[in-house]
Amino acid sequence: MTELPSPLQALIRKGVAVPHPESVYVAPEVNPDRIHSGATLHPGTRLLGASLSIGPDCEIGGETPATVDGCQLGAKVSLKGGYFKGAVFLDGAGAGSAAHVRPGCLLEEQAGIAHAVGLKQTILFPFVTLGSLINFCDVLMAGGTSRKNHSEVGSSFIHFNFTPHGDKATASLIGEVARGVLLDQPPIFLGGQGGIVGPVEMTYGVVQAAGGVCRRDLPEPDHLYQSAPSGERYKPYRMGAVREPAAKLEKNLRYLGNLSALRLWYRNFRRPLAGTDPFRLACLDGAEALLEGALKERRKRLAAWGEIAVGADAEFDAAWPGVMEAVDAALEAEGDGAVPAEVAGRASGAGSDYVETVRGLAAADREAITTTLQHEINRFARAADLLNQET
Repeated sequence: MTELPSPLQALIRKGVAVPHPESVYVAPEVNPDRIHSGATLHPGTRLLGASLSIGPDCEIGGETPATVDGCQLGAKVSLKGGYFKGAVFLDGAGAGSAAHVRPGCLLEEQAGIAHAVGLKQTILFPFVTLGSLINFCDVLMAGGTSRKNHSEVGSSFIHFNFTPHGDKATASLIGEVARGVLLDQPPIFLGGQGGIVGPVEMTYGVVQAAGGVCRRDLPEPDHLYQSAPSGERYKPYRMGAVREPAAKLEKNLRYLGNLSALRLWYRNFRRPLAGTDPFRLACLDGAEALLEGALKERRKRLAAWGEIAVGADAEFDAAWPGVMEAVDAALEAEGDGAVPAEVAGRASGAGSDYVETVRGLAAADREAITTTLQHEINRFARAADLLNQET
């Protein structure tokens, strides 16, 4: 019998379950110390990347072959099949077969996607569930309190994130960070065979009926949105024309602020809970690096869109250079607030389970957290004040 490659031998020796080792590939750069002995690698598994980390009781390739490249997995993560690169999966997250998860994706505790789902630059908060045959790139989605009361996206849904102008300044906020991290908001439901034309913002408690495409913000909770035929098959359209640049700018700034607020949350609340567990720390390192990358991605997309938008509106044109300077200053500052130290201190002594710790926060602590994170969101949103001054 041919001798197996040394990284795979090292994993088998430490106790990783590899039922058919001849059909498993582990790249030379993979560090066996970053793969927990309780993991299972099914036939067809390919592991790559020096930054790869797989925590206890994870299962790779349970249904079809799976490639996992440079990802960080917490505990009890199940990646049933597909391609996963540069993503972070926290405890209990999962993906079905034929998944295509590209860099910039963060699936938090017990978030899940069914088969044939494509994600890129996507953040799903705990419990958020996506059905099958979905393309959901450039989205942050929150909402819900448990696996029985979670935000959901129905099958065959698409987030339209690329415009005829060729820009991707189209990230949509389905929920938001300041309240979403507390896991106490009503779920959001996006019906199947539907879509969203980004950038759109939806609040908690919204339901989008199946079969329609949403092109507007949904800011009122406990509302049903159902698109209806406009009666107009064609209407004038000029390629390259940017409509309502101020509104699109403000949405992009709020999205940047939400990413920065989530980065603060990870640094100042989640990290103290991790203790010294190397697999949790690897996930946190991966998540923080991912959020840094997400901020850079959104800044790049915003700048590219601005080059297209200049010329659409005189007031916008005059304000645009100052807006980008303000954005860059906000990114350079890396936040002037933090989760209150006393809150983080109490939480770090409350046990290592993230979901239960958040659920156990006192009302005053929850208010302090939301105020702090909203302040961080507003810090980016204030860049739009330059535009408002011009107008």
